[in-house]
Amino acid sequence: MLRKPITKKILYVILALLLIALAALPMVSHAQGIPLVNVTGAAGKGGQQYSMSLQLLGLMTTLTLLPSMLLMMTSFVRIIIVLSLLRQAIGTAQTPPNTVLVGLALFLTFFIMSPVFETVYKDAVGPYMNGTLDFDKALIKAEVPVRDFMTKQTREDDIAMFMQISNRRELTDATQVPFTTLMPAFITSEIKSAFTIGFLIYIPFVVIDLIVASVLMSMGMMMLSPMIISMPIKLMLFVLIDGWTLLMASLANSFVF
Repeated sequence: MLRKPITKKILYVILALLLIALAALPMVSHAQGIPLVNVTGAAGKGGQQYSMSLQLLGLMTTLTLLPSMLLMMTSFVRIIIVLSLLRQAIGTAQTPPNTVLVGLALFLTFFIMSPVFETVYKDAVGPYMNGTLDFDKALIKAEVPVRDFMTKQTREDDIAMFMQISNRRELTDATQVPFTTLMPAFITSEIKSAFTIGFLIYIPFVVIDLIVASVLMSMGMMMLSPMIISMPIKLMLFVLIDGWTLLMASLANSFVF
């Protein structure tokens, strides 16, 4: 049985990720309004000026970048790349379609990130919604579990490289790494891990293609495309070994908590 309704938990997750994404951006505490539209009346009657504050402009810009930020700070990157490479390795072109792959990656991301989301809600979102915790303190508490997750998945070499590029001093503690440095390092590490897993997935399918191509060559059937014969064989073997279950379990276990 589920401990909490799924829809309610998803709403909590969205609120938690919104807090974290806002925490990753520089906040402007005191900003003056900037002119947006100038309305001028007849000569000698003056005019009226409408302005928009920098806080509102920054919030509107943040909302456009929020989906990308949320996806890049979770396990979604590794999962979607591996699923795309699997589809290419099987040779099924657009099957499963992109909508199915993205949906599968999203729900698997919710499953993998559920411990992080629950911690964020328990320590930050819940107290803030109850009025027992200030917004600034909630941001700090929400950042801790997400930073811990990202740090555990990120290679030290990638962090060192981005620290060197930004000309920052050497840090003795991972918690001192700025979010602006941790995020690109995390994404780089996730892409490396995804391509490593994809390479291991590709090997057996490439072997099948080579065997089929060799058999067709030996039989003198050079005009027949090996893909026509190898794709049904790869699909059959993938189904017989329960490949989807093995892949989902391997992806979930590849993340360190």
